[in-house]
Amino acid sequence: MRSRLFAGVVVLLMLLLTACGAESKEDVLKKLSSKWVDTKGYELEAQMQISTGSEPRLYEVSVWHTKPEFYRVKVSQAEEDVSQTIVRNKEGVFVITPTLGKTYKFQSDWPEKNSQAYLIGSLAQDIKADKESVMTENKNSYIFETKTRNSHQKMLPTQQIFISKKTLLPTKVSILNDQKQEQILITFDKITLGTSRSAADYKADMPSEETTENETASTDGAELPVFQTHYPTLQWEGVDKLDEKVIKNDTEERVIMTYGGNKEFTIIQSPITKKSADLVPVFAAGDPADLGFAIGAITDKSISWEQNGVQFFLASDSMTREEMITVASSMTAGDLK
Repeated sequence: MRSRLFAGVVVLLMLLLTACGAESKEDVLKKLSSKWVDTKGYELEAQMQISTGSEPRLYEVSVWHTKPEFYRVKVSQAEEDVSQTIVRNKEGVFVITPTLGKTYKFQSDWPEKNSQAYLIGSLAQDIKADKESVMTENKNSYIFETKTRNSHQKMLPTQQIFISKKTLLPTKVSILNDQKQEQILITFDKITLGTSRSAADYKADMPSEETTENETASTDGAELPVFQTHYPTLQWEGVDKLDEKVIKNDTEERVIMTYGGNKEFTIIQSPITKKSADLVPVFAAGDPADLGFAIGAITDKSISWEQNGVQFFLASDSMTREEMITVASSMTAGDLK
């Protein structure tokens, strides 16, 4: 009798200790919401590695956010003088590409409809929106596995968000394909909460080019890569390339590829030459589409973007926006036919 009583007390104590020491998903979410969402603004620096192509690509990401609607996100290719900046201010949403001297303006509510893993407010909403999200933990981190809400949901449906127990800030986000293989890794180097910048800091201005005695700012396209034809690397059953044409004259070169079968679409690509910076932003129809390596413009029938010195336009009457983004994200230079 005494031994049974002793065993019962031990079990009860263990249950009490476990209940006191473990935090539920709801407890952690409440803490995150008060820390991430309620802040008046933040700034962060991060590294983003994209492994969807044949070789991993590394990008540096810098974010400013001031409530309620001001954003400035700069994405730079590591060790390359190539960058894009997306700005949201009271006038709209702008995408600035200094390499090309172009600024595009969108009438869009970005980033509300399209979650971005490098925006900590978006991560908080991702966790909150997925009622089936799972939280695990290790010694140093809470780990949330949630559905993604970005432009690549079909190709990259899951993400793992690692949150420091000490700071309650994200340390990294791993975005996975349907086979649970990591395709995008975002590592946060520095996050500062409670910052606030003036509206003037969110102007959609083209950065001035700085030159030295050994450097000159080229405006004739010499800084851009040599034109190479790009091909989609995704494997869709029942989708075949039907035709490829090269149209070339003294002033223009274009490659037109037509695909048919279960998915029908046309891709047009041509080299870009850098021009002097546009004084007035060019209006872009549709919404910004974050491809990871570039920000394009998407409508229900087409998507356009610039990458590796090439201008791309994909059109389809039958594909969804997500499917067009999937094709665009897979475009790679090479001899893939």
